[in-house]
Amino acid sequence: MIRFVLADLRLHALGAVVIVLLIASATALGMAVRIEERALRLGSARAADRFDLVVGAAGSETQLVLSSVFLQPAPLTLLNGDVLRRLSEDPRVEFAAPVGFGDSFLGYPIVGTTAEFVESLGLAERAAEPPLASLGEAIVGAGVRLDPGYEIRPMHGLPGQEAEEHDEIVYRVTGRLAPTSTPWDRAILVPIEGVWKAHEHGDEAHDEAGHDDDDDHEDHGTEEAAARLGPPWPDDLPGVPAIIVKPRTIANAYQLRGEYRTETTLAVFPGEVLTRLYSTLGDARQILTAIAIGTQALAAAAVLLVAMAHLAQRRRQIGALRAFGAPRVAVFGVVWAELLLVVGLGVACGVLLGYAGAKILAIGLSRQSGIHLPVTLEASDLGFAAVLLAVAAAIAALPAIYAYRQSPAAALRS
Repeated sequence: MIRFVLADLRLHALGAVVIVLLIASATALGMAVRIEERALRLGSARAADRFDLVVGAAGSETQLVLSSVFLQPAPLTLLNGDVLRRLSEDPRVEFAAPVGFGDSFLGYPIVGTTAEFVESLGLAERAAEPPLASLGEAIVGAGVRLDPGYEIRPMHGLPGQEAEEHDEIVYRVTGRLAPTSTPWDRAILVPIEGVWKAHEHGDEAHDEAGHDDDDDHEDHGTEEAAARLGPPWPDDLPGVPAIIVKPRTIANAYQLRGEYRTETTLAVFPGEVLTRLYSTLGDARQILTAIAIGTQALAAAAVLLVAMAHLAQRRRQIGALRAFGAPRVAVFGVVWAELLLVVGLGVACGVLLGYAGAKILAIGLSRQSGIHLPVTLEASDLGFAAVLLAVAAAIAALPAIYAYRQSPAAALRS
């Protein structure tokens, strides 16, 4: 029977290849959706694991996390600098690191922060001890292609936007972060005081931070902040877009989140925000999965129609087999095995194509966002393929039953 099936497939190779490609395309779509959605969940969750608590000005929780944790370019309302000082002095806080955005260099975002935060990310190499000990130092992420000693002239503006060069400050690369598989691998980290100095905090930014409009008062705060690096912070600080907080205990984390969820401040756990984003992502996955299932149903209907048309053309051949003594079960088995072999090959190719497509998409997204997306085939994916095969086996039985019930005499007369 196997030789008969293979011989028939060779005879109708073109039609078999078309069916395989049709099934493979439909299967690949569903498989790619499953794999990529899981990779996005795992990759973003791992990226957020390093950030316990984020504090910013009152506004959108999602935007605060996307900007401060995932470094997505978007303007944030400045948080009063007094909040940074109070958090740094709070005994429940291991460290409170400001993050300042707004500049870039060669497409890499420049982020102002502190040495404590840099050390928490992990250093692979350094030329100074401790990092960011002077105003002109820069630590680059593992994915930034700048060598030690490279001179960085920050451009005012986020990556992808029109920018003009700052003349106020120049940085030199003095170290490199260890790989983190997060967007911070593509960031350039500099002292927050350097960002304050480069921007000089005009009246508008100071108003957003809740300071006076007095120019003398503003200049004094900026100069005092730039004269020393890192905490303890002076009483008068420029505003910051966000603060990364490392609480000492879990209980401290919940206490701080409750205290800083006010009319003017917002404190969030990145993991909780991601959970809400995942629900939206899950809705999108359901829609894409429904589209994939619809595509597979159309492919199955097309295969069924092609199979029935193919059997109608082979009625005389099937009738001759029956006339020469081939039992009905054998005819059923040949037709069913042939269709199942073609569909099974299509499903197998679809699994491989879906995995490859998800891998290629993940590489592109990782390069763009800096988040490592783990693309893997799991048992649930193989179970999904097994369900498709089971459905295909049931569908393939319909043409086989049609061939089984044909009368040899009627088939030969047609």
